[in-house]
Amino acid sequence: MSVVLDASALLAYLQEEPGRDAVAAVLPDSFISAVNWAEVVGKTRSADVQTDDLLDVLARLGLTVEPFSRTQAETAGRLLERTRPLGLSLADRACLALAIDRADPAYTADRVWLQLRADVRIEAIR
Repeated sequence: MSVVLDASALLAYLQEEPGRDAVAAVLPDSFISAVNWAEVVGKTRSADVQTDDLLDVLARLGLTVEPFSRTQAETAGRLLERTRPLGLSLADRACLALAIDRADPAYTADRVWLQLRADVRIEAIR
């Protein structure tokens, strides 16, 4: 089963936080939106992580970075009204849009997503 990772889930894995094991179990067949990858890059740069090296390691483990398509952009836009009360960001909606597009579950560390009514399965890693 393939899954779509939110930046929060991948960061939990990289930073060895609670939920890491749940991400490790699905990493061999996982996808992340380029929008969420930008978040991961931004947050790991402060830890002096070399982005190319990190992506190489994650790709060998099975992670694929997917471009943010026009279809996903439109889906993310349509999700705004439903996600605004929960405080979800554009990057959060990009993750959800990729999961909807691929018909895969979305993995996140943000439990508020579980309150969302959307055409996608959401898994909280902690």
